[in-house]
Amino acid sequence: MTDATRRSFLSFVSAGATALLPVRAALAAPESVAAFGIDDACILTPQSEEGPYYTDPKLVRADIAEGRPGVPLSFRLRVVEAGSCAPIQGARVDIWHCDARGLYSAFPEQGDRHNIDQTGKTFLRGTQLADAGGWAAFKTVYPGWYAGRATHVHFKVFLDDKTVLTGQSFFPEALNEFIYTNVPDYAKRSQQRLVINANDRVAVGADPDHRAWCAVKEERDRYVAMLTLAVDRSAKASADMPPGPPSRALWIKDRLAALVPGMKRSPF
Repeated sequence: MTDATRRSFLSFVSAGATALLPVRAALAAPESVAAFGIDDACILTPQSEEGPYYTDPKLVRADIAEGRPGVPLSFRLRVVEAGSCAPIQGARVDIWHCDARGLYSAFPEQGDRHNIDQTGKTFLRGTQLADAGGWAAFKTVYPGWYAGRATHVHFKVFLDDKTVLTGQSFFPEALNEFIYTNVPDYAKRSQQRLVINANDRVAVGADPDHRAWCAVKEERDRYVAMLTLAVDRSAKASADMPPGPPSRALWIKDRLAALVPGMKRSPF
C-alpha cells in the first residue's frame, strides 16, 4: 500500500469513522485531557465476553508483534474513572488479538481449516501499566479476521488484582475492508469475510452505543487507534461474560451501506 493510497483513503473515511465513535476527540494528542469529549468518554464502558482465546503469558511489554506480518498499529488505551474521568495511574491493561491471517497465539485448531496449532506461542499478547495520564500503549499490527467475527481487539483492565473490565474494541469497517482487500498479508483468504461490525453479535449486542469503537488516525508509517475505557473503581470484581451461543449472522444485502458510515441505505 503506497503512502498516497493510505493518505487518500484516510481522508475519505475519517469524518464518517469519527461520527461513529463515542470519544469524539480521541484523535487529539493523548497528553491533552481537555481534548476529549468528557460527556462521552466518562460513561462506563460496557462489559463484553472474554471469548475463548485469553491466556496470561505474564509479559509486561509494549511491543507485542513478535515480528508478525501486517500493517503497523499503535494501540492506545486510556483508563479513567467513570463519571469523573480522572485517569487511573497503575491500572493493569492486558490486550490480545489475532494476526493478519486470523490466528491467535497459544491455541490449537485455528485457521480457515482449523488445522493450525499455535500452542506455546505468545505473539500479539501483552500487559502494560497505565501511566500518570491513564495511558497504556502497545506496538502491534492491525488485527485480521476469522470466520464468525468482525475485526476486534480484546482487553482486560485490572485494579488491585481484580478484573474490573473485560471487553472488545472495534475498528472503522471501511478501513478494515480497505486493508483486507489491498494489503497482501491480509488478502487471498480461502473464506469470504461475511461478518462485519453491522452484523457481529458482540458488536451489536454488547456495545450498541459503540462505546468501545476505536478512533483511528494515520501517521507516517503506521495507524494509531485510541480508546478511552471508563471503569468503576468501586465495583466488585467483574464476572467475565461467557461466550455467547453460536448464532447465524444477519445477511448483509448492501455491503457498501454497511461499510461506509452515514450512507442513507439499509444494509440488511
